[in-house]
Amino acid sequence: MGQSNGKPVVFTDQVNLNHFRLLRVVGKGAFGKVRIVERKDTGLTFALKYIRKDEVVRSESVRNIIRERRMLQHLNHPFLCNLRYSFQDIEYLYIVVDLMNGGDLRFHISRKTFTEEAVRFWIAQLGCAVRYIHQQGIVHRDIKPDNVLLDSEGHVHLADFNVASDFTPNKPLTSKSGTLAYLAPEVYEGKGYSCEVDWWSLGVLFYECIYNKRPFEASSHDSLAAKILKGEPTYPVTSPPVSMPCLHAISSLLEKNRKKRIGAIDFESFTDNPFFRPLDFVALERKEIPPVFIPSSDKTNFDATYDLEELLLEEAPLEARARRQKPREALKDDATEQEIRAEELHRMIETLFEPFNYTTAADQRPPAAVAVADPQDSVGGSRASNQSQPDTSACPMGQVDPWGRPVATNKSQDAELHPTRSATTARSTQSPNGSPPLATNMLNQTANTGSPTSQRGEHVDYFPNDGSEIPTPSFSRPMNNRQRGSQRSISTTGGV
Repeated sequence: MGQSNGKPVVFTDQVNLNHFRLLRVVGKGAFGKVRIVERKDTGLTFALKYIRKDEVVRSESVRNIIRERRMLQHLNHPFLCNLRYSFQDIEYLYIVVDLMNGGDLRFHISRKTFTEEAVRFWIAQLGCAVRYIHQQGIVHRDIKPDNVLLDSEGHVHLADFNVASDFTPNKPLTSKSGTLAYLAPEVYEGKGYSCEVDWWSLGVLFYECIYNKRPFEASSHDSLAAKILKGEPTYPVTSPPVSMPCLHAISSLLEKNRKKRIGAIDFESFTDNPFFRPLDFVALERKEIPPVFIPSSDKTNFDATYDLEELLLEEAPLEARARRQKPREALKDDATEQEIRAEELHRMIETLFEPFNYTTAADQRPPAAVAVADPQDSVGGSRASNQSQPDTSACPMGQVDPWGRPVATNKSQDAELHPTRSATTARSTQSPNGSPPLATNMLNQTANTGSPTSQRGEHVDYFPNDGSEIPTPSFSRPMNNRQRGSQRSISTTGGV
């Protein structure tokens, strides 16, 4: 399935939709869909996320989309879905990332029960991804099975940074952003939180992979919040039983006291947990340890209904709509406030949603780190750590974050207010399995840099409008029916 408008495609032009063959739809989000695409000139395959501008404007989510796009540009890790291209046309925003043919984790855990060895492999890799984004000054805030994608070999990749936020020391986040069942107790308390919430969410995901259900479930938002704040998870008896090291690891991530939560303390508290201690995390990040579970290559790992919806329910498929696009009408003299606001947001999108091409990223990137700030939702205590020691060399005696932990201070006041992403690692332009791999020279880096600091003195405000924006929390889609927490089988392929 691909578009053909009779005009030759010029691949030296800025990347656009005509450079891709549009294949099947594999996912659906709030504002658009995700489909497999293939570059017409190279044959490389990617995942294309296309987002309707009108829906983004209508829901006042412009800042979220622009923030996600800018964050992705500065991230590059083996266990993330890394950005390859971004562009826009009159109706849509397009984000092209690495293709993960193995489907999402929700798809797999809703269909079979997995061994502890398979789950340990996933959680360890996700722990590496969480450590990396925290080093870059980002808290994800929506870690759940739906946002974890498997590649064809069985490695997991953290995706969807739509509600992610930058964080700086001593300035806690406050909004309830993410999926309610995966939010940490401190988010519900409303007194401020930082990147430690991602480790709690990882614990919820961990529990779900083992027991086939979430640790806290309720019929209303209020009762769910009460259970997460005051309740304790139950650990059902299974056959065979869940091992004590596994139970200890789950409970250590689901620790309500953030000062005692593994991963939030430092990365060593995670890697040195008895359940994860047998793993070589350096080899793990290099992808030198073979995955326990390998997704089947004989059948699809995606829900086929997404593709059917595109064909049956849409007025016209994407390629047809792209050909028929017309410029927006000019604003009339008697325009309402709502229409004026919508026009302002459309202009913000056109200006701030910048094109990106990973093959020329080295030329596009500035020589120093680039500030990416979100003035509407500031954050607290940064935690940079590695497998050996948390770095406190930049922490003055007695200076602590709101939860009593030492924090690194930045030399520049502007840098302290506006976290940055390191731009010292070049992006790789080679490709295995149709998608470009990641730069390997970053895999041995340790987190000895403390909190991310700006190397520039000026302040870059990507969002000049002063209006606040708090993403609306939501329940994730309900679990599919399957046997829950009663039978566990050991398998050489990681599942039954």
